[in-house]
Amino acid sequence: MKLSGKVVAMHLRMENQERSLGEIVTEIKREVKEFLNTRLEMVRVEIHEAVRAGRIGLPLFVLALGLIAIASFMFTLALVALVASAFAGSPYAWFFAFAIVGILWTVAGAIAAFFAYNEFRGRFPKRTMEVLKADKLWLQSEIRS
Repeated sequence: MKLSGKVVAMHLRMENQERSLGEIVTEIKREVKEFLNTRLEMVRVEIHEAVRAGRIGLPLFVLALGLIAIASFMFTLALVALVASAFAGSPYAWFFAFAIVGILWTVAGAIAAFFAYNEFRGRFPKRTMEVLKADKLWLQSEIRS
């Protein structure tokens, strides 16, 4: 048995030495294509899962945003009237009221945008990134050896 294993190994070595450079390059290109196709398919599947989950909640989310927008508009008008009453008697009372409330909403929006940005910042497909990192480490170890 040991003899046949050595013969097979020698035969494979001779076969590999007889391959042309073009065959080797073609094989490498094929393996790289398979590698990239696998990784792209993983990203596509993860994005498809996220879209499927979003189809259920999106209509309710749009309805909620619409109702909140109406309530926010009404609340803003009430707040402007309240601030304008603080400047009663001034010909610019409504101007000051709208300016103050506008600045207040701008600051609140900037704070909300900051928190939203921080929430989405690390949300790239996690499984794909883990596999790509493992592939990178594997490639680095292959290059070294």
